[in-house]
Amino acid sequence: MRTLTYFFIGILFGITLFKSEAASWFRIYEMFQFKSFHMYGIIGSALVLGVIITQSIKRFKLKSFYGNTIVIGDKPKLLKSNLYGGIVFGLGWALVGACPGPIFVLLGAGFTPVLVLLFFATLGTFVYGKLKKRLPHLKVKDPLFDILLTKCRYFCIFACILFLNHFIAR
Repeated sequence: MRTLTYFFIGILFGITLFKSEAASWFRIYEMFQFKSFHMYGIIGSALVLGVIITQSIKRFKLKSFYGNTIVIGDKPKLLKSNLYGGIVFGLGWALVGACPGPIFVLLGAGFTPVLVLLFFATLGTFVYGKLKKRLPHLKVKDPLFDILLTKCRYFCIFACILFLNHFIAR
């Protein structure tokens, strides 16, 4: 029953992504060209909502549907791996026009050429799994980076990639 619930939540999320045009290649291209606020609004509202929900769970010690206390532990502060991963992810997103979630949404909407993207996304995941031991996963000792990474880690990396892409595209 639980799996069926998650399945329907996933379908609802996919429909929402498709109807809001968050899975649209045109909207993603527009975002990387700084021509529209549409995707920044979606990403920004998701970021704000995620911070509010996470802080609410931590501060009010909320419980899951099963009555268990939800524990969100601190993650290690990694600079190199987040920077390299963010750059690779951002470049792939800019070149392909889809991140992993919308690949499945577009496939579900009947866009069969997305199977090529799905194949290479799966291949990239496999390659990462094989190379993981050789990639940098080091902690940063600088307190300035600790603050930067704790407060706005992914947003900063994403913004850097966008700005680099904007200047490279000129």
